[in-house]
Amino acid sequence: MTKAEYTDSHCANVLKGFVLPGLPHPLLKPEGRPAWQKLRQAYDKVAEEVEALSPDLILIYSTYWASILGHQIQALPNPKWTLVDDEWHDLGSIPYEFTTDVEFAKAYNEANLERGLQSRLTAYEGFPIDTGSVVCLKLLDPKNKFKSCIVSSNIYSDRAEQIILGKGARDALEKSGKKAVVISISSLSNRYSIVEPDACPDAISSKKDEEWNQKFLEFLSKGRLEDVSQLSRQFHREARVTKKVVNYKPFWWLASVMGETNAYHGEILEYQPVQGTGAAIVGLTATAQPAPDLEFDEDNVDVFQGDRNVLSGEEPATSPSFDDGAPT
Repeated sequence: MTKAEYTDSHCANVLKGFVLPGLPHPLLKPEGRPAWQKLRQAYDKVAEEVEALSPDLILIYSTYWASILGHQIQALPNPKWTLVDDEWHDLGSIPYEFTTDVEFAKAYNEANLERGLQSRLTAYEGFPIDTGSVVCLKLLDPKNKFKSCIVSSNIYSDRAEQIILGKGARDALEKSGKKAVVISISSLSNRYSIVEPDACPDAISSKKDEEWNQKFLEFLSKGRLEDVSQLSRQFHREARVTKKVVNYKPFWWLASVMGETNAYHGEILEYQPVQGTGAAIVGLTATAQPAPDLEFDEDNVDVFQGDRNVLSGEEPATSPSFDDGAPT
């Protein structure tokens, strides 16, 4: 693929993309651990960058908003509530008030439906915004200056649905002409430490999780977003709690919105453990210079017609490799 083709594949309406963690510790108790304080400082740097970019909206895909039937898009003009996280209620309450880009939410929903993907708008008082989105918006936009759009993560969806969900967002951005900062909220490895929270050391829960986190961070630092996307199935098996969701989805969506290439400038602003999970703050900026490494190859879908089974269903007899099992 030529440099021109890489450049053309980027979404010109995306100012920048970020991968951000969603646990409440950096917001509510940054002084609790050195790791949490470092994450908070990195979050503050991202907030300064968002302020300088001055986007028309902040577009968020949050793995902390789990939906069951299709995908949901927040469309209440002014969500206002007080959040107490289900797991970390001891950290305190989070009062919030945000401004939703209702016009864009409607356009996004229509774009999904046009591509054959089931989604719907969510717009009623008292609907609980998820912890990840609340943490993200409270830290990045504390003055509520920018409009936002939040989309859920369907726990049963696989790659094809996520690609279409991303393309729907891209369609809506290009049609509206709005400029967006695009954010995928997720941890890397997501296994909590098994010790009591107060005694939890500042460490990733297992050596294996740490190794896979570092591999993803290495790829992201080189701007290899598409390669990370294509490795998501393997990462899910190796470093995630696999029974919660079908597969690891955030990089599928992010690559689909921004452009499914390796032509990015990647920056790891911070990486720290939070209760044993891998919390990374990563920035991705489109560039005309692709990473000079091999890209993986899996179907690029435009209309949802079901997921292709790219895996045999059997574990390989040899040690796992970075081949995701797609037929050549």
